[in-house]
Amino acid sequence: MTKFEHVMRAATVCTFAVCLAALFLVAPPAAAQGKELASTPTAPGVANKAHRLIVQVNTNEPAMMNLALNNATNVEQYYKGLGEKVEIEVVTFGPGLHMLRDDTSPVKDRIKAIAEKMPSISFKACGNTQENMHKAENKEIPLVSQATLVKSGVVRVMELQEQGWSYVRP
Repeated sequence: MTKFEHVMRAATVCTFAVCLAALFLVAPPAAAQGKELASTPTAPGVANKAHRLIVQVNTNEPAMMNLALNNATNVEQYYKGLGEKVEIEVVTFGPGLHMLRDDTSPVKDRIKAIAEKMPSISFKACGNTQENMHKAENKEIPLVSQATLVKSGVVRVMELQEQGWSYVRP
């Protein structure tokens, strides 16, 4: 690992830790408030509304790919445990497309297992990136069977956010 990669990984871990700490500072746990999270009153119609999450992957780092999959499965399990609906899209583009490449994915077995157990989690692959990789490598770029091709991963993220989806970039 180069010094730059070490610094970038440390920065990512620090950023994650700061975000996690901020969550605890901004919103104390429900138990500390004397309430159960599931019994917190909600606006009419909110209980039936599906929670919707975009998880962006744009790096070719197995640790980040696994973190994205952990985030997606943890969110799915949390809302399933509450009996609430959830939709999650893992959107890949740029170097992150390797996550969904059948020939280079370090996590394709995990993706297959997740897709089989958790149909609320879907995987989107950027068509622009696939086309650029095809030109650069002068070969077809195969995707795992669980992936759905979208024209542009970035546009997909934008459109979902415009529809009110929450966004996470691990």
